[in-house]
Amino acid sequence: MSNIQQAIRERILVLDGAMGTMLQRHNFSEEDFRGERFKDFPHPLKGNNDLLSLTQPEAVKDVHRQYFAAGADIVETNTFSGTTIGMADYHMEDLVYELNYESAKLAREAADEFIDRPRFVAGSIGPTNRTASMSPDVNDSGFRAVTFDDLRIAYKEQVKALIDGGVDVLLVETIFDTLNAKAALFAIEEIKDELGIDIPVMVSGTITDASGRTLSGQTVEAFLISISHLPLLSVGFNCALGADQLKPYLKRLAHNTSFSISAHPNAGLPNAFGEYDQTPAEMQQLIKEYLDDDLINIIGGCCGTTPEHIKLIAEVAKNYKPRKAEAEV
Repeated sequence: MSNIQQAIRERILVLDGAMGTMLQRHNFSEEDFRGERFKDFPHPLKGNNDLLSLTQPEAVKDVHRQYFAAGADIVETNTFSGTTIGMADYHMEDLVYELNYESAKLAREAADEFIDRPRFVAGSIGPTNRTASMSPDVNDSGFRAVTFDDLRIAYKEQVKALIDGGVDVLLVETIFDTLNAKAALFAIEEIKDELGIDIPVMVSGTITDASGRTLSGQTVEAFLISISHLPLLSVGFNCALGADQLKPYLKRLAHNTSFSISAHPNAGLPNAFGEYDQTPAEMQQLIKEYLDDDLINIIGGCCGTTPEHIKLIAEVAKNYKPRKAEAEV
C-alpha cells in the first residue's frame, strides 16, 4: 500500500487550488513565457502555462509551496496541457517529456520541503482540446478530430515522464469526454505493466451544466460505470461548477460507489468578466456542507481558488473523518 493510500484512510486529504489563477497574478509577458531559451522561437508562446515550468520554474515552485503552506496534502503538477496534442497549439510537441518531467520534479522538490507530515504530488493529466466521441463538425457527424490511439500514445508519453519525475499519484482530470479518459487510463495501465510498478490513480470528471451530464452526454452514473473497472484511488468531479452547484452530483456519486470521492470545485461561477468572486469564507461554508453530509475523501479547489481558499478548506476539513463508502456499483 502506498503512503497516499494509507493517508486517505486516516484523514480527509486536501488538494491544492488553481495553478492558472496564481500564475496570472504575475502578468507574465510574451518575453517571460519565452525566457532566454525560447527567445527566438518562431511562434507565440504567451498562454502556454506548462512552459513556465521551464522558463519560470521558481514561480511555479512557489505556487506549490504556497498551497502546501496553506495546508494542502496534495499539489498537482503544472502539466494540464502536457501532451503532444495539447502542445501542438504552440508547436512544442518535442518538449512534452521534458515539460512533464521538470514539472513533476518542481512539485516533488516543493513537497519534500514540508516534513511535518507526508505531502504528495499528483501528476495532472488534462483532457486535451480534442474529443474522441463526438464530431467537431456539425455537417459530418462521423468525423473525429482525434482517435483513441492518438490519445493513448500521447498520454503514454506524458504518464511516463510524470512517473520518472517523481509523482505519487496520477490525476486524470476535468474529463468532459470519457472516451478521452479511457485512453488515458489505458495508457496508464500499459506504462504500469511496462515498468512493473503500481501507482494510484484519481479520476475527476466535469459536469458541464445544469443538465447534470458531461459534455459528451453521460450522466453521473454512466460516467462512474465507464471507469469503475479499474482499481482507482478516487473518483470525483472538478471545474465548470461552484461547490453549491456541484453538491447534488457528488451526492449521486457517493451513493453509488465504494471508491473514495474527490471534489475540487471552482470558486463559484464566473462573473461577466470571467473572474471568480467567491470568497474563501463563502467557499469554506459550502465545503463544510459536503463534510457534514459525509460526501468526500479528497477536497480542493479549481478555477479561481487560491491558497487563501485552501487554507480555510483545510481548517474545516481537519475536524471531520473521511467518508465511508455506502455501496458498490
